[in-house]
Amino acid sequence: MNDLNRRELLAGAAAIGAASVLPLIGLKEASAAAPAAAAQAPGFYRYKVGAIECTSINDGVFLRPIDDFVSNVPKEKAQAEAEAAYMPKGMVAVPFNPQLVNTGSKLVLIDCGLGAGMLEPSKGRVGRLMQNLAAAGVDPKSIDAVVLSHLHPDHTNGLRAADGSMAFPNAEIMVPAKEWEFWMSDENAAKAQSNEMMKGYFANAKKVYTGIESKVTKYDWGKEVGPGITAIAAVGHTPGHTTFAIASGGSTVLIQSDVTNIPEFFLRNPDWHVAYDTDPALAQETRHTFYDMAAAEKAMVVGFHFTFPSIGHVEKDGTKYRLVPAAWNPVI
Repeated sequence: MNDLNRRELLAGAAAIGAASVLPLIGLKEASAAAPAAAAQAPGFYRYKVGAIECTSINDGVFLRPIDDFVSNVPKEKAQAEAEAAYMPKGMVAVPFNPQLVNTGSKLVLIDCGLGAGMLEPSKGRVGRLMQNLAAAGVDPKSIDAVVLSHLHPDHTNGLRAADGSMAFPNAEIMVPAKEWEFWMSDENAAKAQSNEMMKGYFANAKKVYTGIESKVTKYDWGKEVGPGITAIAAVGHTPGHTTFAIASGGSTVLIQSDVTNIPEFFLRNPDWHVAYDTDPALAQETRHTFYDMAAAEKAMVVGFHFTFPSIGHVEKDGTKYRLVPAAWNPVI
């Protein structure tokens, strides 16, 4: 019987390390057989929904201090959950994953990430959408529509290139009508001046969309924003927050946008409130409704802030939920 305890395991690891060093004693220099790559592989992953081909495009992973990331529980409780998920001490790792949908007649990008130079200094962690699109063989000029789920910076700022020009020059820009109405209201912006986060969000929306208002199409819930792509109301995170159902050939995938932020927190604790919710109580209600439906239907779910490639199933786990990531498929 093989009885391996922690002390034996650590002792064995130390012995292996020492043994690996012994042959080098007396040598002046040792070099690796090949230089280290020092760079990550491109972040894109393709999957099918019936006849529709989708691609999850990673825009990076941002590390931020845990601080007030969860607004309705003590910081220490959130920190314990982060450590249980093996996140860096005192930090939260937040991925960003826009989705590219090839319907056969249109190329539709759902959300477009942070854009060039955002959230700096990021040390190259974020704003990687363009390089990953290029790695996937996609020319930004070929994208027919950019559909925004809501107007938070990490979903909309990628519309602009570093020089301020349009990153997707031939694309129709589509925004939820309720979302546009809220963020473009001078009255709402004036009410937000005492809240630094909301003040910044209003200013950011103005910065991104000033001068291109005529290029924006406002869409309504319950209607298609592209062939086989239906917009669904999922309010609370923002007043016009939208999710999408992609359906083809009897298959359906739910693009959940920001129904939850990182699942390690908000699937496991669906009553926790992320600091970025405009109406936290309504967002909590939406979260339960959406995931109860997804679990009952056994639907595939794609999360903007899920770990890349951001695809999986959600299951009920008592009063909580758990994410079952989809197995990596080498074929499409």
